[in-house]
Amino acid sequence: MRLKFIIFFLLFVCFAYSKQAKPNILFIMADDLGWMDLAVQGNKLVETPHLDKMAQEGMRFTDAYAAAPVCSPTRCAVLTGLAPARIGLTTHLPGKFFPKDQRPQPAELKGELDTEYVTIAEKMKGAGYTSAFLGKWHIASSVARGGKVADELSPTGQGFDVNIGGTSYGGPPSFFSPYRNAELEDGPEGEYLPDRLTDETIKFIQQNKEKPWMVHLWYYTVHWPMQAPEELLKKYKDRKGPGLNDTRYGAMIEAMDLAIGKLMQSLKDMGLDENTLVIFTSDNGGFAGVSDCRPLRESKGHLYEGGIRVPMIVRMPGKVPWGTLCHDPVISMDFFPTFLELAGLDPTSQPNDGESLLPLFYQTGKLQRQQIFFHFPNYAWHMGNRLAGAVREGDWKLLRNYDDNSLELYNLSKDLSEKKNLAKANPEIAKRLNKKLGEWLKETNAPMPRPPKK
Repeated sequence: MRLKFIIFFLLFVCFAYSKQAKPNILFIMADDLGWMDLAVQGNKLVETPHLDKMAQEGMRFTDAYAAAPVCSPTRCAVLTGLAPARIGLTTHLPGKFFPKDQRPQPAELKGELDTEYVTIAEKMKGAGYTSAFLGKWHIASSVARGGKVADELSPTGQGFDVNIGGTSYGGPPSFFSPYRNAELEDGPEGEYLPDRLTDETIKFIQQNKEKPWMVHLWYYTVHWPMQAPEELLKKYKDRKGPGLNDTRYGAMIEAMDLAIGKLMQSLKDMGLDENTLVIFTSDNGGFAGVSDCRPLRESKGHLYEGGIRVPMIVRMPGKVPWGTLCHDPVISMDFFPTFLELAGLDPTSQPNDGESLLPLFYQTGKLQRQQIFFHFPNYAWHMGNRLAGAVREGDWKLLRNYDDNSLELYNLSKDLSEKKNLAKANPEIAKRLNKKLGEWLKETNAPMPRPPKK
């Protein structure tokens, strides 16, 4: 009898430990933060000590990509693991940007992420996770004041247990309270939005720390309007030059960094630091009006590197080696299977266009795929981009311009700024990659641009 009791007790302890040990996930996504907008990335005009420390204590990716050069499609890609081309939501909502000249008309655009798609929050619920969404949603249209979207298209309608601030808004009416946000109660007058979202995140974690949780903290920072606390505006008033096109932008970046520092300290204080995977990234490249994307070419709204290459930092003590760099190309769709595998689920349990990054995080293996693809058949708000698709394979990147089917080929290891088109000098490589892109567009049933208006 005593032996049975001991066996039962040991099994109970092991079961309780396994439940407690299931990793938590904190996924932080900035808005419009460019690849060169952190000190750890080499920017000499901004101060980001907490994100720098996160990189020192984890892994920094040099070749991370957003699924699209604008926000809404990237957000859908993170939530579903599906390429924007496959979903049909290929540009930022509402996406009503049409040329008045003889350029091609943009592809037809879906107006929201439909409920037919299974989200990461819905999948993680099946693994016993409680989840919260905080910040910018922007993947459905408003149905009421304050940016409120239809219930079934809101974060809670798409699997999250909590929604704080998730509306139709692409940018907040104000970064200071009163926020005029239907999903966020106003705080004291003058309260700063990143601080509030951070405090709400800490509160959620505190309330759910005894069970596995997943938080998607999608800061509205550093989207327009350019607003930051007065003390930081004063600190940055003379910081303008290579690396920073707007002093207010630098102040906003540091304000977000300070909020993240508070959040990271709270994980340590709650004893959750070593059992939480933290990922920091951005939804697309920097906005050219405020961000200096050099040495990358172009900026938000373009398929050149300045529009799609983003910062990415991963931290999980004891699992992710400290102070490491990863040069493997990764993309937004990869987070979906990564989180599934981390939770003990099959990362291939449903079709997705990503690949689990855990082998890279843990340095136990390489990714299986050979290419990553992009499709942007719509005009950004600035109307300055050409409708195009792109594929990257190793150091090679090919763009196909949809208006005339012209090709651009760049060797990113030698020409990060994409200045020298090598398509004519390397016709076989260009032909092969163009074929790969064409096959992918067909396989995803990608919506294509329409002929110019007559």
